[in-house]
Amino acid sequence: MSKLVTIFGGSGFVGRYIARRLAKNGWRVRVAVRRPNEAMHVKPYGVPGQVEPVLCNIRDDASVASVMNGSDAVVNCVGILAEVGKNSFDAVQADGAARVARIAAEQGVGQMVHMSAIGADAGSESDYARTKAEGEAAVMAAFPKAVVLRPSIIFGPEDDFFNRFAGMMGPVLPLVGGETKFQPVYVDDVAQAAVLAVEGQAEPGIYELGGPDVRSMKELMHEMLSVIRRRKLIVNLPFFVGSLMGWSFDLVKKLSFGLIKGPITADQVKLLRKDNVVSETAKGFADLCITPSATEAVLPDYLWRFRPSGQYLAIKESAKNLRQS
Repeated sequence: MSKLVTIFGGSGFVGRYIARRLAKNGWRVRVAVRRPNEAMHVKPYGVPGQVEPVLCNIRDDASVASVMNGSDAVVNCVGILAEVGKNSFDAVQADGAARVARIAAEQGVGQMVHMSAIGADAGSESDYARTKAEGEAAVMAAFPKAVVLRPSIIFGPEDDFFNRFAGMMGPVLPLVGGETKFQPVYVDDVAQAAVLAVEGQAEPGIYELGGPDVRSMKELMHEMLSVIRRRKLIVNLPFFVGSLMGWSFDLVKKLSFGLIKGPITADQVKLLRKDNVVSETAKGFADLCITPSATEAVLPDYLWRFRPSGQYLAIKESAKNLRQS
């Protein structure tokens, strides 16, 4: 019988790519999510019955244990960028990660992969970075042979980074942390690393995953604008302005009971104060024999819809060249 893997958050941005790759490799995939009815897009990744969404609340022991039962491997992709209701950073990224690892060890699961992030730091002022670090520590304590993946900012067709900025209206593109450096990593490269770990082809420990290029936020926005053929004035806002904006948006969100969400939070501003790149001594893609994809090779494949004429821009440009000749 095919081996079974449970992927917590397996319908999300990164999780779906891991699920697709594992299904292609013959695994039975159990996708553990809060809303299974909204995760039906994962079912076609395999033959009927091979990939199945199941209900799970990562904040509850019994729920986690039930969906993990019989699994040969576990992948935890659950993470949040902003707190919503009971899904706080502590509850999801620290306590939730600890719960998954502890129960995986109790049930004798063979392999565990935990998705963290570059910048995880127990001493960070950012609750996101602090709880990522606490989650990592809990995972390694409960499941010492786990593989922890720390990607830089992840890009791909469903990302909430390039898509968000490309969709912003107006002639001005305001940035907080315009000089902060990132090492964007393609989502399917991260998925490939996770699959190697699931299949026991990666040594236990922490791997930092970054693409081939290190660029500032401002440079990444220039690249994005070049891809979508638009011209905008990029304005780098001081951090004190960003902090004020984040605090204001957080207050509005709280007063509206979460109905109104701002473009940035105070915690995200804290994150932007530090570079998000692979450290020199960290294990990474090279140790997994993976060659990461560059942004320039991938962005045009999904950002074309933000161009003035969308998919027809290339045709118009070609026709224009013909007329001139």
